[in-house]
Formats: sequence, C-alpha cells, structure tokens
Amino acid sequence: MLELRNCCENCNKDLPAHSKEARICSFECTFCMDCVENLLQEVCPNCGGNFQPRPIRPATNLKNNNDLLTYPARKDPVYKPVDLEAHRLLIEKLRSGGHIQH
Repeated sequence: MLELRNCCENCNKDLPAHSKEARICSFECTFCMDCVENLLQEVCPNCGGNFQPRPIRPATNLKNNNDLLTYPARKDPVYKPVDLEAHRLLIEKLRSGGHIQH
C-alpha cells in the first residue's frame, strides 16, 4: 500500500490524497507536477528514478475497506527542498550514462 504523502517534498505545496497533481517515484518520494516538470526534469532527486501520477485512493469504502478511512494519508509533511545544483549534477550523470535522453 502506498504511503500518501500530503505535500510536495520540494515546495511544500499541499497534495491531499485526491490531488491529481501529485507525482511519485518508485520509492514514493512525492512532488507536485510543477516541480517535477519545471525544476526536476522528470528525475527524482532522491533516487534518480522517474515519476508517475500518484494513484488516488477512494475516500470511502467501495470494496474491501480499501479506502482513506481505513488507510489514511500521512499527516506529517515530508519537506526537504531540493539542492538544485546537486540535482543538476545528477541529471548530467544520468545523461552521460545514457539513462535519460538529452
């Protein structure tokens, strides 16, 4: 089950469980669509992986109690602004190794 983080790790933008702007990597690092597209260039600053839209967990029980009432979103924020210079170097490293396209 995904840990639904409640804000962008970089800019602290509110990303409630129903947000269509939330993006996650395979480690569930959570960023807003704006930071992912405009600052991070689709590369997670924590692991170097890519991002996907975060799935939306139903607010109420639709089937088997797999909902926010049973499995609530995280309440405390994960806020750690990205070191943009370190991220630039990570992107260069990934590009030079052929992991991402120019």
